[in-house]
Amino acid sequence: MLKLKDFPAAEIVIVGAGNAACCAAMAAKDAGANPVVLETAPKSERAGNTFFVAGSSRWVFNNAEELQEVLDLTEEEKEIVDFGTYTREDFLEDLGRTTNYRCDPDLAEVLVDGSRAALVWMKSKGVKFTPMYKGQSEKIGDRIVFYGGQVCMFWGGGAELSATLHKGLEEHQIPVLYNTTGLRLLTEAGKVSGIIAEQNGVERQIKAKAVVLASGGFQADPEMRARYLGPGYELAKIRGTQHNNGLGIKMALDIGGRAWGHWSGAHAVGWDLNAPPYGDRVVGDGFQKHSYPYSIMINADGKRFIDEGADFRHFTYAKYGHVVQQQPGMFAWQVFDDQMEHMLRDEYRIKQVTKVTADTIEELAEKLEGVNSKNFLETVAEYNKAVKTDVKFNATILDGRGTEGLALPKSNWAHTIEKPPFQAYAVTCGVTYTFGGVKIDTQARVEHRQGHPIPGLYAAGEMVGGLFYFNYPSGSGLVNGAVFGKLAGTEAGNYIKNIE
Repeated sequence: MLKLKDFPAAEIVIVGAGNAACCAAMAAKDAGANPVVLETAPKSERAGNTFFVAGSSRWVFNNAEELQEVLDLTEEEKEIVDFGTYTREDFLEDLGRTTNYRCDPDLAEVLVDGSRAALVWMKSKGVKFTPMYKGQSEKIGDRIVFYGGQVCMFWGGGAELSATLHKGLEEHQIPVLYNTTGLRLLTEAGKVSGIIAEQNGVERQIKAKAVVLASGGFQADPEMRARYLGPGYELAKIRGTQHNNGLGIKMALDIGGRAWGHWSGAHAVGWDLNAPPYGDRVVGDGFQKHSYPYSIMINADGKRFIDEGADFRHFTYAKYGHVVQQQPGMFAWQVFDDQMEHMLRDEYRIKQVTKVTADTIEELAEKLEGVNSKNFLETVAEYNKAVKTDVKFNATILDGRGTEGLALPKSNWAHTIEKPPFQAYAVTCGVTYTFGGVKIDTQARVEHRQGHPIPGLYAAGEMVGGLFYFNYPSGSGLVNGAVFGKLAGTEAGNYIKNIE
């Protein structure tokens, strides 16, 4: 393991070792600089939240040629698959409506306009992409049709992406110091001049011309979750790394950085009730439960509490975990009958799943631990009577097959819960990352609370505030890290060429 004492100085220090940080490091190297990466985790737990992601991506493509800049297709795929298009306007509108139009318009444009170029650049670094057939497409006649603007993912998910990015660091001869935590930033004459870091209990300083902070949000710190997200969030499950504790954000704020974004908001999903407190590096993203648009979700009172079919799951899943967190006991059950069994995603079939099955709805009611069974049976009966069975089901569109007459409607993809066997899955809230962070400008420079950029300080990834509020469109998180990580590394590399 590389020793902190052997690095008294560096041109650029990158804090973090996930997607955004690795992109920043390689971009800085491309710009002619020599960065050093600080990773608070041991090597066996490196890569932050990136390791745990499913790997979906969202980016702009207007035609088949632009699609294939990122995604290599077989001749058969070119013939039988309809990938559609996803325009700049589509991406901007999806960002706007999912964030209640609060997202920073300047940062949104940087993200959208840089999305495809960033993935093409990652591809040049060895990152691979594959069509995202499961959960994003349906076979219609003799063709496969994608929907929702999301067509591909990073091949191999988070584990393979992390491995490829760290292989890229090795190939670029960029040193990574493990078990090394950034603690405080150094400044001279108003400029960032280095960092105080700790490795194995010993603090040392690294003098540097620039620092890029890309160490994630504060979701792994229970005290900060309770303080900013609200009471009870100290009990929430964390989908990813236990090492994202908000220190990068604190470092920036301590030298005058501006706090920005939705500090009481987080990317929070439906997560298996009995998942471990933090992410499992074997199970990965398998504890998620995202086929809920085809279910009814029931709380401890035996009542539905959300419109399960309000929109495609990739526009609702990142906020519905918060709604589950607010239910009695902080849990819910997703209930399906045999009509929808074929729609269940792969994560419903993992060994470590909290699941009950039954041949009658009455038997299922007795097996739903913690649920008022009488109310549940009444809820199912009322729901079944309200389903518009005359409307054709179509998973590729907002099909309008909903309910009528219910105080809480289901807008799309409604099916009666009547065909055995019945099955239900217990979920709680799983926090992915927090939305509050530091403010950056369109050059990824951290802004001082007085309104000017702090010379020599850059930030990228989940610790940046201002892009996501309340919710986010699926697949934009990794692309956000890539776009702003690459931008931060490039800008830092250019900056150090011009300082005295």
